[in-house]
Amino acid sequence: MTFRANRGVGRHGWLRLTPAYGVRLVRGRISHLPTGSVITDPFSGTGTTPLAAAELGHHGQSADLNPFLVWLGRAKVRRYPRQTLAEAATAAADAGRVAAHTGRDTELWRPNLFRIEKWWSPGALHALSALRAAIDAYSGPVGDLLQIALCRVLIAVSNAAFNHQSMSFKAAAGSGPGPFDPAAAAAAIALFGTEAAALIESARVDLPGSATVHEGDSRSVVPDLRETDLVLTSPPYVNRMSYIRELRPYMYWLRYLDRAGDAGALDWRAIGGTWGSATSNLRSWTAATPTPVDDALEAVCARIAADGDRNGPLLATYVRKYHHDMWLHFQAVTPLVKPGGQVSYIVGNSTFYGHGVPAQDWYALMLRELGYADVEVEVIRKRNSNKALFEFDVRARRP
Repeated sequence: MTFRANRGVGRHGWLRLTPAYGVRLVRGRISHLPTGSVITDPFSGTGTTPLAAAELGHHGQSADLNPFLVWLGRAKVRRYPRQTLAEAATAAADAGRVAAHTGRDTELWRPNLFRIEKWWSPGALHALSALRAAIDAYSGPVGDLLQIALCRVLIAVSNAAFNHQSMSFKAAAGSGPGPFDPAAAAAAIALFGTEAAALIESARVDLPGSATVHEGDSRSVVPDLRETDLVLTSPPYVNRMSYIRELRPYMYWLRYLDRAGDAGALDWRAIGGTWGSATSNLRSWTAATPTPVDDALEAVCARIAADGDRNGPLLATYVRKYHHDMWLHFQAVTPLVKPGGQVSYIVGNSTFYGHGVPAQDWYALMLRELGYADVEVEVIRKRNSNKALFEFDVRARRP
């Protein structure tokens, strides 16, 4: 049900995003549809839905606010001719060779990531910077494959740990730069060659269907999206988990981020964003329009505000804004759904200071308000040791 299920599943395993939902779930939801159906994911993430749709002979389309995720999604759903893959293999070998012969005294670009020495040892950091410089010689599909290989390496040789829901650092990660280890640099460059070869091999498998990934805000109409048979998506959960925080190392190395404020600004634009300035911006946020769940929402938010000490009012506002934004989304996406078409939202509930936030029930209420029929809420899995947290499939049909 999660990214773990995507590992080793061809292109689906190209890059990790901890909250990503599993390809098995997506395939199960779309396998019964007639060939050529249109499946839409308004919260594209790593592109699991459009890729799975294309693999099964459908047309997948998705949208995301994050330009890095749009780039990644487009790379995953692209068709790669044999000539392109041959060029990528040669380019990967050449880039690795150039990086291996780049001396320590060479002036190399490195991302402006806060306390970067906490992320990588000096040897690994030199190798990554040398690979980044070598990869800059390539563009287009070849360059994209090399950059994804770089992303895989930079996580593999980092001090980051992914042993729970979000990213953290391994216990051994120190605060200082430590000594330069040539073996660590050599290992990182060798790993780049291995990762590039694996990516190229999985890209050989052609896609029977098609897919497009668009940059856009799910709270408004995204241009160029086709009328859809099924909206299948997993929006951010109302749990204050920042997707930008998880993606920072990739986005800095691929130059989508340069300053710490860039991450907060992008997270503020996203539904459920809470990284950096997104949190402080909540203090002045007010709803622009009422929602069908306001009465129930206000009752829960009042309890969160009262019981959450000094952070209670802020988190109550966070819960309000999240559902306000989802109401805008449901209104924007509904005209895209064909008569008789379906929607399926994989979402989890949450708790704040012991007070439950039943996002799944409020999703269902908003869909009913918009005229959807056959609205159902199904429990699909238990999420963790907290007995109150589950994942749900909120389904409905547009008459």
